[in-house]
Amino acid sequence: MSRVLITGANGFIGSHLVEEFLKEGHQVCGLVRTTSDLSLIKDMDVDLRYGDITDPCSVEESLNDVNIVVHNAGLASDWGSLESFRMINLEGTKNVARAAAKNGVRRIVHMSSTAIHGFNHDHPASEDDPKNPVFNYGISKLEAENWVLAFGKQNGIEVTAIRPGNVFGPWDHTFIKKYIEAMVSGKIAYVNNGQSLTCPTYVRNLVHGVYLASFHENAPGEAFIITDGLRINWKQFTEAIADELHIRYPRLSIPLGLSLPLASLAECFYRLMKSDHAPLITKYRMYNAGTNYHFSIQKAREILGFEPVTGMKKAIEQTVLWFRNELI
Repeated sequence: MSRVLITGANGFIGSHLVEEFLKEGHQVCGLVRTTSDLSLIKDMDVDLRYGDITDPCSVEESLNDVNIVVHNAGLASDWGSLESFRMINLEGTKNVARAAAKNGVRRIVHMSSTAIHGFNHDHPASEDDPKNPVFNYGISKLEAENWVLAFGKQNGIEVTAIRPGNVFGPWDHTFIKKYIEAMVSGKIAYVNNGQSLTCPTYVRNLVHGVYLASFHENAPGEAFIITDGLRINWKQFTEAIADELHIRYPRLSIPLGLSLPLASLAECFYRLMKSDHAPLITKYRMYNAGTNYHFSIQKAREILGFEPVTGMKKAIEQTVLWFRNELI
């Protein structure tokens, strides 16, 4: 049994990670901020440690007596300055890794992103394909992944990076809840008729991949793409959700060539207004929805023995069930 600390333990992915490691019999610590909403983990047997990854001292204190760190905390958004992303995703990662080294942590599993590969793939991208993060979030995640893998080699710490695709599932208020709400209200449109390939990653499949990477002897020094391993486009994904909801399929579509200029205008306006909130459409969202953004999980299969534990039908059933319960 290991003592595992999960940063960002109270969030969507973090809470599922806590659940997974507890289920497997490990002692779990969660690094959360004093202002964090703890509702998702309030009934879980997790040792809460309060700190902020941008505060080196609080992080160092929190990592005492820990064997494994799953560094999940970060800023994930399609809107924001490069400086704000770097402060959390890069500098926060440095603080966690340095604190881990001081506290004798054996392994760090770092949550990266497939966004470091950019968009518009003509084949399922693999870990060795070129990195082309064209947006600030992806740039900061690539910088953090490169830094922490190098730091591990230099300091004798086992470091593994996980690159999730488009994560969805129960407790996801950031993406899937809003997406389903838009579907139900009829306020949704495809980009390029929904024909672009995407990379759904059910959260239970993701945390299974993270768990394997936390203990496999061949994981250190490697990066692994984790998705549901499907060849599926946005239309197929959306219609599967609509079928489970028993609602009509979306009817509207907008060409990528039109949506990108509109997104650029919206972003310019929001920057002029110095808004902290993202516009309704952003170039990141349009590229995600209107170009092929899909990946191979062959490396994770071969080295970690990873296979998605939940199929798409069951994943959507569980997600829609949660969504309906949220409305009660």
